[in-house]
Amino acid sequence: MQKIQQLINGKFDHSEATEMIEVTNPANNQVIAHLPVSTENEIERAIACAKEAFLTWKKVPVSERARVMLRYQHLLKAHHDEIATILSKETGKTFEDAKGDVWRGIEVVEQAANIASMMMGETVENVATDIDTYSMIQPLGVCLGITPFNFPAMIPLWMFPMAIAAGNTFVLKPSEQDPATPMRLAELFMQAGAPEGVLNVVHGGKDQVNHLLEHPDIKAVSFVGSVPVGQHIYRTATQNMKRAQCFAGAKNHSVIMPDANKSKVLNNLVGASVGAAGQRCMAISVAVFVGDSANWIPELATKIAEVKPGLWDDKDAGFGPLISPQAKARVLDLIAQGKAQGASCLVDGSEFTVEGYEQGNWIGPTVFAGVTADMRIYQEEIFGPVLCCMQVDTLEEAIELVNANPFGNGTSIFTSSGAAARNYQSNVEVGQVGINVPIPVPLPFFSFTGWKNSFYGDLHAYGKQAIRFYTETKTITARWFDDETDSGPNMTINLR
Repeated sequence: MQKIQQLINGKFDHSEATEMIEVTNPANNQVIAHLPVSTENEIERAIACAKEAFLTWKKVPVSERARVMLRYQHLLKAHHDEIATILSKETGKTFEDAKGDVWRGIEVVEQAANIASMMMGETVENVATDIDTYSMIQPLGVCLGITPFNFPAMIPLWMFPMAIAAGNTFVLKPSEQDPATPMRLAELFMQAGAPEGVLNVVHGGKDQVNHLLEHPDIKAVSFVGSVPVGQHIYRTATQNMKRAQCFAGAKNHSVIMPDANKSKVLNNLVGASVGAAGQRCMAISVAVFVGDSANWIPELATKIAEVKPGLWDDKDAGFGPLISPQAKARVLDLIAQGKAQGASCLVDGSEFTVEGYEQGNWIGPTVFAGVTADMRIYQEEIFGPVLCCMQVDTLEEAIELVNANPFGNGTSIFTSSGAAARNYQSNVEVGQVGINVPIPVPLPFFSFTGWKNSFYGDLHAYGKQAIRFYTETKTITARWFDDETDSGPNMTINLR
């Protein structure tokens, strides 16, 4: 039985903890590892080591920090399939899905290797007579990342490479449900030449998170997860005078116009709705059919019904199991609520199972039609392979529907009309918009920009906003005298 290690001050070792968390295989719920709950002393030591390492790491030339990231992305690419295999076995994701998870993280590391250009300040010569003003971008100190189960490679790689490349040090608290993947990421990071203490990894649950959030030496907090936890982390972090960026829940709509390409719409909606078992914050969980496009709903349901969940190494599997029995029970409850509240269940995955793995957290693809905004399956994030189909008469009604939703993570529109697309992108109150693209996750030179209850904070993940989040700007105003002449006291406050 594997016992997960922690990383403190450059050393991988086993915790002294007596409290353990069982890590299970979602396909059959058998225990595959034990995760120690890091002790208070170990957490204190991780933060202290990170604080000490910051004193020297912040002075390392930016080009040398970039080279660490270059070596790291090379190692990640060399071990890509190995990491994806670890990820698949502990999350249940299909191998292809897991490879995508790893690759999207690698793309952020590549962007971190470009850190020098993103750390440039600004200069104006002669802002006043013989006076220049210029700015410097400087790191904060020890930063904290708290990551979820659904992307155990990508989301840690959203955080610590950008923060560390900018000159900070980092403490990572990964999900307790799939910790082996982030630990492998940490091992490769140390192999890339990261100094001791620059990255530390500790484990645990709510008590350990609260300890980290309340610690005075933590300067900034990055989080991805559910709405209740995101709200708690944002409040706790900010009440303790820390920066915080918290990415939370979503209810992503795809609007289908009658002039859209039917075959492309249906094929895109299948993967965007039930892919990864719906366990992603950018999944399309609501399809809004405008006018006559509603006639496509039965055919969409038929296509989605053809998708079969399966084991991670089953090449015919469309997606894997949900992460836990608790997650499965919650999705089943929402499906039951949808039926009870009058939605028409065109495809029902409630009873789905995989032969030989009946104890797994399986739910088959599920499609509802006739969904209305007052139904619980619409109001809550389902986080399962469930698509809700709604109908409206006009694009304006669709925009009104989307804008009334409390979440604002992502949305898309399928249309052949440039005017309709421009109307939608301009007026929809959502942070990330796709036009004939179902899941509009931006590449790392942009930022991941959820709105409303999908995000708590001011500056988003990766891209330029991440650098602003993990740094401070210092502005210098300088004057150098040509001689030693003393002209007497200057009693004015303007610079002349």
